Amino acid sequence: DDRKAADWYALAAERGDREAMYELGKFKLSARGGARDTEGGIKLLNDAARLGHVGAQHDLALLYLEGQQVPRDFARAAELLKAAADAGHPDSQYALALLYKEGRGVERDPTRAAQLMAAAARSGNLDAEVEYAIALFNGTGVTKDEAAAAKLLQKAARRGNPVAQNRLARLLAVGRGMPANPVEAAKWHIIARTRGESDLWLEGFLQQLTPEQRQAGEKSADAWLKSSQDLASSRS
Repeated sequence: DDRKAADWYALAAERGDREAMYELGKFKLSARGGARDTEGGIKLLNDAARLGHVGAQHDLALLYLEGQQVPRDFARAAELLKAAADAGHPDSQYALALLYKEGRGVERDPTRAAQLMAAAARSGNLDAEVEYAIALFNGTGVTKDEAAAAKLLQKAARRGNPVAQNRLARLLAVGRGMPANPVEAAKWHIIARTRGESDLWLEGFLQQLTPEQRQAGEKSADAWLKSSQDLASSRS
């Protein structure tokens, strides 16, 4: 009963409970438990954010980045993300890293971006793992380390990120950051391709392999994809 839930959230919010402010704010923004109330929802998120609610700080920052329900304001978004990132919120660390990387709302700072990407990656943010791996490989804002980049890409690839799968295939094809392995390169390229990551260079590489190598790569890719699908089915 969303309406009853909203009533109880309202009572708790009136008494200063930041979690209730956050939840009721989301209710109002999504029209749960009553009519949509964008202004009221934003106010509640702001109230919760001022009281240090990390989720409210992050969600409100995203609204300022999107600029649909509130005017777009990168500086305000960065301010909110900093508060949440300092509290250890990995998604906020990643989002703030992108702002530092692109120089939106804050001055461009590749070093700070890399630091935040690393923190988010350590906490398991998948996109951050990929971005930080690329920064490590290129030496952008951090000391260049192709072996560490390869290891991180391998981790992200196994978690199902298609960009990581594509980059890992390239490293395995040429032997950078890890020993060359044409069969494994073919495997990850085929997997990434099924997820929409096309790559003409890897297609050419695939055609240069022996029939046995291509067959082994295809077989390994099929086994990985089936295992991934089975795992997803069991979780659902």
